[in-house]
Amino acid sequence: MKITREQREVGTSVLKVVVGEADYGEAVDKALREYKRKVNVPGFRPGMVPMGVVRKMYGKGVVAEQAYKLASNSVFEYLQKENIDYVGDVIPSEEQGDFDFENNTEHEFMFEIGEAPKIELELTKDDKLTYNKIKVEKEVFEAYKDNYLRRYGRLVDVEKVEKDEALTVTLDNGDMRIEGAYLGLISMSDEERKPFEGKKVGDTMEIDVNEVYKSASQRASILQVKEDELESINPKFTAEITQIRQFANPELNEEFFKMAFPDGKITSEAELDKYLNDEVEMEMGREADYLFTIRVRNFLMEKAALQMPEAFIKRWLYTINEGKFSMEDIEKDFDAFLKMFTWNYIQKHFIQTYELTVSPEEIEAEAKEFAKAQFAQYGMPSAPEEMLTNFAKQILENKEQAQKIYEKLYELKVVEYVKSKIKVTNKSVTSEEFAKLAQEM
Repeated sequence: MKITREQREVGTSVLKVVVGEADYGEAVDKALREYKRKVNVPGFRPGMVPMGVVRKMYGKGVVAEQAYKLASNSVFEYLQKENIDYVGDVIPSEEQGDFDFENNTEHEFMFEIGEAPKIELELTKDDKLTYNKIKVEKEVFEAYKDNYLRRYGRLVDVEKVEKDEALTVTLDNGDMRIEGAYLGLISMSDEERKPFEGKKVGDTMEIDVNEVYKSASQRASILQVKEDELESINPKFTAEITQIRQFANPELNEEFFKMAFPDGKITSEAELDKYLNDEVEMEMGREADYLFTIRVRNFLMEKAALQMPEAFIKRWLYTINEGKFSMEDIEKDFDAFLKMFTWNYIQKHFIQTYELTVSPEEIEAEAKEFAKAQFAQYGMPSAPEEMLTNFAKQILENKEQAQKIYEKLYELKVVEYVKSKIKVTNKSVTSEEFAKLAQEM
């Protein structure tokens, strides 16, 4: 067996592997003996089929299989022995010629690799980045508090429509009359709400149910008909407002605190404000961390200035997706893919070079944070510890979700390492200023 490596375009090599009968012959004979033992041929008892018949039936395919297997394994052994790092995976070369496994005993296989660029990064305190901390402004806190309290709010009657109230209306188009129909303004845009603003109980207005109720299933439910009957219904209705209700925040009394914080840790508005302020700071801290991560990513990619074998990576993507995407499809999103692919490659370098690790305790803690956020989203900001633990366990049992948590934590490890080696200046900004900075990234 002979392996040679030839350079092609920048960052790409072709590996030629020549295998002969002396290399694969023993494996072929072994495979054919296994076929002989199992094959069922009319006129012969099981296991008694002559080897000549077996070889004629299966020899060509077995030679192809064993020769390719040997060549493929040899490539990986060669790359490891020669300490050649590559990106993506080894793929068949476009230069591969035809095979004649029936008549030839020597076969040449051609494989292609994308050579991994060498990373040379020296980080010092001369390298500078800014970490932007978001100030918790009063209006931001009040909006957060209002949004939090709305989870426990209730609908109360009001005199007129101001913005996002919930209306109860009677719909009438002459052919059908629907009483007690719900019309929620909160799901409408500001422009769609305008005709309703200022209306009072008893007022009437003309509406088109196709515009007010966007989905067919919603219209069918409101009009109390089947979806296939909607086309025959005149969508122009007169709507008489019979009730106007608005979400009102709950009173911050003992009943509220018992409902919102059954563990009894928060029992007053002052304690609630502190809790919510901590939540706002934590949320803004996550946003600040995310922006800083992007800065670190861009900084390292610019400093490393890696030349990835782009043409190879495109061919590799096409090959591994087995025709699911055309080369045109790959080209469309390639820039974004290459950026993330390069970032992952740089992260791998830091993780391996500096032996960055993530502990099981860190994984479990992150899964619990994810679980906590999920419960809070559904109105349970103080879920019991046992519930969080059980849900975190379920999250980690899901391979896809667990992988995302691992990737997030390893990325944080890389960012923390880089942060420890360079000079980072902390700067406080308003939420508006932060939004502009984020848009510029």
